[in-house]
Amino acid sequence: MGQSLAQVNLHVVSSTKDRRPFLQSELVQKDLHGYLAGTCRNLSSPSIRVGGVEDHVHILCQLSRTLSIADLVRELKRESSKWLKEQEGVTPHFQWQQGYGAFSVSPSHVDGLCAYIRNQKEHHRKESFRDELRRLFRRYDVEFDERYVWD
Repeated sequence: MGQSLAQVNLHVVSSTKDRRPFLQSELVQKDLHGYLAGTCRNLSSPSIRVGGVEDHVHILCQLSRTLSIADLVRELKRESSKWLKEQEGVTPHFQWQQGYGAFSVSPSHVDGLCAYIRNQKEHHRKESFRDELRRLFRRYDVEFDERYVWD
């Protein structure tokens, strides 16, 4: 094949350090989601949907064929952390949790996942972040050790 082609939909979940509610302002959340979408675009990994609540974000994007998942997440966290620390109403001590969850998503599940991400606020009235992540790990068949997931 003379050309490299790929279509990998990626669902990334990242929490604030110790799941602190650093992102309480809905305006900050909205602006952060837009900033993350722009960063994805700059990394040739266009976002499909970005959303979240005060202590974590969900990013659904098309992974660049030239970028590893680890590089994408590292850049998203680095760039957004610098930006967040400059925003009014956000502590200059903001940090993302070290780890993250990343899951491949079938094209047939993209619309459903977009709705899920869009409804995060409502969803988290019924389910904690820990329970959500456990459910995602089971759904995507990811083995995990509780001792190391919640740093």
